[in-house]
Amino acid sequence: MNGKTAAILGVGPGLGSAVARRFAGEGFSVALMARREESVSGIRQEIEEGGGKARPIPTDATDPASVAAAFGEVRNSLGDPEVFVYNAGAFQMGGILDVSPEKFDECFKANCAGAFYAAQQVLPAMVEAGRGTVLLTGATAALRGSARFSALAVGKFGLRALAQSMAREFGPQGVHVAHVVIDGQIDTPRVREMSPGREDHTMLSPDAIAETYWLLHEQDPTAWTLEMDLRPAVEGF
Repeated sequence: MNGKTAAILGVGPGLGSAVARRFAGEGFSVALMARREESVSGIRQEIEEGGGKARPIPTDATDPASVAAAFGEVRNSLGDPEVFVYNAGAFQMGGILDVSPEKFDECFKANCAGAFYAAQQVLPAMVEAGRGTVLLTGATAALRGSARFSALAVGKFGLRALAQSMAREFGPQGVHVAHVVIDGQIDTPRVREMSPGREDHTMLSPDAIAETYWLLHEQDPTAWTLEMDLRPAVEGF
């Protein structure tokens, strides 16, 4: 691997930016991967003003060709990622009879298949180096398929299964794979807009989640975590 590079697929103003900020603070060059460059412009400027290195990489997680091309750019500009974080996702609430096949497929690709496409891009170099970290952002829907949540739950169940299979195959080769169940709403501008009076402590802090991601990367191989769940102290479960 060429230096310290972290690739984050699914960067927006919430968790993706917080993870990028945390790893950049540890000296990582960060690939900011998102469909729209405006999604990453703020965190790119913040990292660069702090003396770090960040590169926006346009990426459509639902398109394997786009993912392959994007990681080609990551390797050429920053080097092979030592850390890969999959934070992309899509949500469409609706009953089984209401969600169109096209929307269902789109959600599955964003919530699960995109992580598979990306894993195929980062794992070879990690195996060759004998080290690497793959962190997959999950959700409560990975554990429970609620009514009207099938378009989310099926993909998140799949992402959890992918994490388990990947960990069992590549853990012995030095790659730490972890799946993080985010059980609650993350404090983002969009959530604030929908619930302007909501108290901070009822939501997950993006920076607190990012700190957990950093600690997962730092774990000793004799005590690796495969799965953990994170929620506000007041969240019912």
